[in-house]
Amino acid sequence: MSSDEGMPQPTDLPDEDFMTNPSLAMDACFTAFDKDGDDRLSLNEFTLICRALFRNDKGHIYVVPSDRLEQMFAVFDKNEDGYIDREEFQFCWNQWIKTIVRPISAFLIVDVQNDFISGSLNISNCSAQQNGLEVIEPINKLLDTVDFDAAFYSLDWHPSDHVSFIDNIKQRPIHPTSPLNADNAQVYDTVIFAGPPPMKQRLWPRHCVQDSWGSELHKDLKVVEHGVKVYKGTNPEVDSYSVFWDNKKLSDTTLCGQLRLKGSTDIYVCGLAYDVCVGATAIDALSAGYRTILIDDCCRGVDLNDIESTKQTVISSNGVIVSSREVKAMVEGRDRRPELGYKLAMELKNSESDLSKNNACRRQSQQQAQQQQQQPSQ
Repeated sequence: MSSDEGMPQPTDLPDEDFMTNPSLAMDACFTAFDKDGDDRLSLNEFTLICRALFRNDKGHIYVVPSDRLEQMFAVFDKNEDGYIDREEFQFCWNQWIKTIVRPISAFLIVDVQNDFISGSLNISNCSAQQNGLEVIEPINKLLDTVDFDAAFYSLDWHPSDHVSFIDNIKQRPIHPTSPLNADNAQVYDTVIFAGPPPMKQRLWPRHCVQDSWGSELHKDLKVVEHGVKVYKGTNPEVDSYSVFWDNKKLSDTTLCGQLRLKGSTDIYVCGLAYDVCVGATAIDALSAGYRTILIDDCCRGVDLNDIESTKQTVISSNGVIVSSREVKAMVEGRDRRPELGYKLAMELKNSESDLSKNNACRRQSQQQAQQQQQQPSQ
């Protein structure tokens, strides 16, 4: 028998109470885990909350290392007295537990475009020899079966004189420190353009030129009715792998504002190419403070070593890598990963992070909805 059998859990609270009377649900949760009845939660009692929170939809409890439990506890023990009192728990409940149990999830599909699948930059011709077409079926299945709060489609959208195209290499001076010059550089090599400032640039075949067939999303990719397209790589002088920023962090795309508007907490990232634009996007999402999930079987890449490096970077930054079959339970809050809970707790220490700002927007929207519900009908 599990040692947790019969133990109260945050998600066991009545759904109606949680939505219409959050203070009642919060008080019930606090009382349930205040085992010694001293009106405060010790580290051991907080650990019980974590054991209830961090489990999957089959009841498997995820183990949280003791040092991470202590770090998360410290975020909510604001007066550093070694306990979480009811006032401190209010912050823990509203900012942390509610997000873990009911995340707001965005699905970000990166660059599933013709040129990367069967066109000028067909990734199957790269060293990893992976077939970009294989991502479409699992992505479509997710769009059909998972109720994401938002869906975004990014598109490489380059002008014809873009800096990354190898056939444009002679349009810009090469810096003296560049390992290759305009005459001997080949596709996939890296050169240094003079700038100013000097800028490293990997060279690619001409691809995803604006309004060309190659720049279009693949015809078999499902585009949902309320899906939002995000265009990147539009500046001819700067490449843009990430859907958030160009490579020099000179300008952002519309994605940041869209995610904030929707109050997103979790971002599920997939598409092409795993170790280039998908990886850069996932890493930027983590840097912005989002709980970030990389969907492994919905990605294909260019280089096997670089794909592995991308995975390690995501994991070391408190992101998670999952298969598409795990996504539905996570989006619905039934599979709650401790890595994402830890990531959220660490972000809550930084009030300027996107996730903290999104939580504030989310709370405000919920309060307005509750006030409207409480108003008598005319």
